[in-house]
Amino acid sequence: MDYTKNSISTLAIISLLLAVFIYISTLSTFPPKTFLSFQINPTKSPIGMAKYELEEALKKASMAEKTVIITVINKAYVEPYNGEYPSMFDLFLEGFWEGESTRVLLEHLLVVAVDQTAYERCKFRRLHCYRLVTGDGDFGGEKIYMSEEFIKMMWRRTWFLMEVLKLDYNFIFTDADVMWLRNPFLMLNKSKNLDLQMSTDWFNGDSFSYSNSINTGFYYVRSNRKTITLFEIWYAMRRNSKGMKEQDVLARMLREGVNKELYLRMKFLDTLYFGGFCSDNKDVKLVMTVHANCCRTIEAKVADLKNVLVDWKRYKDGHVAAGKNSFKWSKHISCNNSWHVPNPTLS
Repeated sequence: MDYTKNSISTLAIISLLLAVFIYISTLSTFPPKTFLSFQINPTKSPIGMAKYELEEALKKASMAEKTVIITVINKAYVEPYNGEYPSMFDLFLEGFWEGESTRVLLEHLLVVAVDQTAYERCKFRRLHCYRLVTGDGDFGGEKIYMSEEFIKMMWRRTWFLMEVLKLDYNFIFTDADVMWLRNPFLMLNKSKNLDLQMSTDWFNGDSFSYSNSINTGFYYVRSNRKTITLFEIWYAMRRNSKGMKEQDVLARMLREGVNKELYLRMKFLDTLYFGGFCSDNKDVKLVMTVHANCCRTIEAKVADLKNVLVDWKRYKDGHVAAGKNSFKWSKHISCNNSWHVPNPTLS
């Protein structure tokens, strides 16, 4: 009798542990086995006139080997904050004007506007413009970092860039809060063996270490089967990643080994060349781009990027020496303070 009771008790404990294990497994954000086994639902690619317009826009902006530079803007980026010029987009273009060997790159910049105001401002500038029609929300106003609308806009951007890859175009994607002070193509690896070169918030010293803190605000990607599959899986992951922005989802995918499954070859960009507000470039002689990352609002980004351009012009005009110990970027006071604003207004 005691033997029977013990057997029943043991069986009950094993069953309970098994049930707990199964329950915990179902809570996993990402697929339990492999990324390639993750279901990728078909997405609505541009069709008809929309596809033709996108192909034409890419063709006009393309440089050799079907490579373009892409940025995405909305009304909040093209209109001055509180009526005070310049706007974020003004500063972005000013960076190309003031940069070294960067003006010619504007010929290969495709500006993707998610609302009509941004599109009209782009056309006024006589740039290569594409109007991305979005049916899943109003993307015109400022989207505060990590707000629901911000996350939704980041996923829409990921979808669009996936479609560009499917059209067989390589591209540099750049946020409009990145100052191009030198031609980054001079530092990026042109080897076809590299699929993706991504900027970092903090660089750990190893360009091929997947423990680097990635930033999707600036990266160079080649169109091939591996990168298209990566973007398809990445975009599909949004369904299992509520409350997470696309950058964090990709970072987790890399930690989970998606690069190994896809045989993806990545390089992570050194902040010495591709710096930002998270980790300042230490030598102005080497800087390629400066990103207003680690910053919460457009108002703060504009204020501190204006200082970046002032610093850069002072260096170019010979007012400061170029050595490591003599040149210093202005402190990012507005961006640092932006994290202490309790409820910034959505404009």
